Amino acid sequence: MPKTPVTVVGLGSMGSALADALLAAGHPTTVWNRTASKAEPLISRGAILAATAGDAVRASPLIITCLTTYEDTRAALEAASLTGRALVTLNSGSPAEARRMAEWAKERGARYLDGAIKNVPSAVGAPDTLLYYGGDKAVFDEHLETLRVLGGDTVHLGEETDLAALYETAVGGTLLPALVGFFQGAAALRSRGLAAETLLPYATKWFEMIISVLPVFTKEIDSGDYSEPASSVDIFHAGAAADLGLAEEGVDVAWQQPMHDLVRRAVEAGYGDRSISVLTELLSVGAAGSSTTAKRP
Repeated sequence: MPKTPVTVVGLGSMGSALADALLAAGHPTTVWNRTASKAEPLISRGAILAATAGDAVRASPLIITCLTTYEDTRAALEAASLTGRALVTLNSGSPAEARRMAEWAKERGARYLDGAIKNVPSAVGAPDTLLYYGGDKAVFDEHLETLRVLGGDTVHLGEETDLAALYETAVGGTLLPALVGFFQGAAALRSRGLAAETLLPYATKWFEMIISVLPVFTKEIDSGDYSEPASSVDIFHAGAAADLGLAEEGVDVAWQQPMHDLVRRAVEAGYGDRSISVLTELLSVGAAGSSTTAKRP
């Protein structure tokens, strides 16, 4: 059975990996990028380079864009006719930006699906690589076989077009704090002449421990019951001085201050003996942030 023709717009490292996976799976693949030279390796493997973004869109029923932002995507496709095309965006941005992108696509006649890739370019096409999507379920179902070429763990989150961006930002919020914490540890070891590599076995165990307690925290958050803590707010509050004491080893710990301020606010709100996951209540805006179940009886 003939494979669906696909157009890929945007040939950075991730976009090129997407196009390469589609070519390897036998899909007729048209590509376009503002800097045409980036397409040369793909052309050598059978991709067709379109002269314009409009030509690229006309070449295929399924258009996959992989640009940095939604604004970049709109700018690239501004002059293209999207009527009747299935448009899948795989770029960064907020849920509000995803909703605006969906309206823009709808006004231009496109059937729209917004997605996110939860891995690095080298993992594109692997059976366990996760991509999730929000938006038109009919588009997802129609092109599921093609979308699975990009990653075997392919999920439709729901009809709301901002769901992929919502989960992307929700999950992505853990990345920089975790990395900066690791980099801080590496800086502390380096101040003593120790190699960062020696941190790996202990940091890995620590991250595994964090993973193991996430189900407990989600149960507490969803129930609103923080009364049986494995780790209380008071414990974290007491540990703040030790965390900041790392400055005496020649490490800049100023990035931690806002997190310690959040813990202090939780203590002041009467949550000291509650689970540390009660911080969710302080981070929530509106009714969820005023949950009475989190407060001291």
